[in-house]
Amino acid sequence: MRRYLLSAAAVCAVVAGQAAYADEAAAKKWINEEFQPSALTKDEQLSEMQWFIQAAEPYKGMEINVLSEGIPTHSYESEVLTKAFEEITGIKVNHQILGEGEVVQAVQTQMQTKRNLYDAYVNDSDLIGTHSRLQLAYNLTDMMAGDFASVTNPGLDLADFMGTQFTTGPDGDLYQLPDQQFANLYWFRKDWFDREDLQAAFKAKYGYDLGVPVNWSAYEDIAEFFSEDVKNIDGVDIYGHMDYGKRAPDLGWRMTDAWLSMAGAGSKGEPNGVPIDEWGIRMEAGSCNPAGASVTRGGAANGPAAVYAIRKWDEWLRKYAPPGAASYDFYQSLPALAQGNVAQQIFWYTAFTADMVKPKSEGNNTVDESGTPLWRMAPSPHGPYWEEGQKVGYQDVGSWTFLKSTPLDRAQAAWLYAQFVVSKTVDVKKSHVGLTFIRDSSVNHESFTERAPKLGGLVEFYRSPDRVAWSPTGVNVPDYPKLAQIWWQQIGDVNSGAFTPQEAMDRLAEEMDITMARMQRADEQANVYGGCGPRLNEEKDAEWWFANGGAKPKLENEKPQGQTVNYDELVARWAKQ
Repeated sequence: MRRYLLSAAAVCAVVAGQAAYADEAAAKKWINEEFQPSALTKDEQLSEMQWFIQAAEPYKGMEINVLSEGIPTHSYESEVLTKAFEEITGIKVNHQILGEGEVVQAVQTQMQTKRNLYDAYVNDSDLIGTHSRLQLAYNLTDMMAGDFASVTNPGLDLADFMGTQFTTGPDGDLYQLPDQQFANLYWFRKDWFDREDLQAAFKAKYGYDLGVPVNWSAYEDIAEFFSEDVKNIDGVDIYGHMDYGKRAPDLGWRMTDAWLSMAGAGSKGEPNGVPIDEWGIRMEAGSCNPAGASVTRGGAANGPAAVYAIRKWDEWLRKYAPPGAASYDFYQSLPALAQGNVAQQIFWYTAFTADMVKPKSEGNNTVDESGTPLWRMAPSPHGPYWEEGQKVGYQDVGSWTFLKSTPLDRAQAAWLYAQFVVSKTVDVKKSHVGLTFIRDSSVNHESFTERAPKLGGLVEFYRSPDRVAWSPTGVNVPDYPKLAQIWWQQIGDVNSGAFTPQEAMDRLAEEMDITMARMQRADEQANVYGGCGPRLNEEKDAEWWFANGGAKPKLENEKPQGQTVNYDELVARWAKQ
């Protein structure tokens, strides 16, 4: 009997063919069982996955490590999408989840030590000014044309992403790829606001209609009304405001996430004020060199509008929020809101939507028996210093970031995973889980038209042209990790009563300028920031800057007449645009 022996190469070819078939079978399984609905047809999904199978072949068997903060979107990626990616591509991903402060610390540590702690990070686009200056993160525009070319998905479709303008450096290049995006909006109990008895009582006391507040004066009136006049609804003690104040890193983000600009502290300009941004840092138009945060250097971090913003945060927290809120951190404030005893929240992230639409059976008292929200989200009100054309709110854009200290092959494998979890094959389903839209094709998908009534205004907001007025920290901030840590410590001293808002903001502005002065010396001596480090202005009297394009002078009246708008009319206006 003749025996037919296959060469080693032929055996490898057969095995490879069987593996490719197995990978394609896995892709079909995930497409049919998990990745629905999708912006693509099933055939288009399979074609995209076939590209991933082929591109991942050189990295099969590799194990990579990535890091992100803990929100539902990333939990889904960590628990579900890593399994899909491994079955389809053969690349194992350890997707670790830590608190946001720990993520920033890990990024900073890897940049400082040049040791490869993680192969990729979902790192907020707030660091765009840092990454574009320090040149320690890969320039993705260059990489997609170079060392990432063979592993860049031809169906990536950057034009479909909403947030790439926020992940683009002053040089016009892309440094980060958006993975999840959420805005900071106003949240309120529409069922309470719609009650005729409460509407009549509010109008009798304040002289205008109870509705979505346009300005902080109205927000304050509504907070006072529910806390001090209404007090109790259906046997439950209720409050007119919710916030948090624990002396922890997330208290800093509570303020740097555009709170000062919502009060009106910055300059006009979108996505960030020019020359003064939402941190109160000055950088002249056409420059890449921050010039100072203090009023005496042309900044606004300790100006009247900034001090007003901190004073109102502290005052409202103590007067109108539930007992204990002053000791809550960011993560504790969410379950507190779900108890159903708060009328409104001026500073509410849409990343919480997934939790706030959970059924009543899971302890969410802000939905009815059918799961329809009793609340709505709306545009953020603005303070008395705010002017038309200024930034009105914050938008978080958590984005895939790759540091040069990561070996190239590991960065390439991680780039494949990053593209997989934002691919059109996956993104509509991921958006349904986490509700943190990054693609126009996802938010405009018919499945979200059907689901919109159950999401409290999220879909309407993200389909509206207004969304562009909400933006992340911009390029005026030269080194986010170094400067961000100053904020929570100084603001925490207001909450503790150790310093007045003016004293705390004076200290904060001075410490930012001292830190930026160190950056300036490092840049001048060793080009650490690529020539785009700070170049601080000489100090001048605050009055000179008030008159010459610096911080805004103190208003005689910081509480103008309250203004509100009817929510249904607002949504109708969005629909027409």
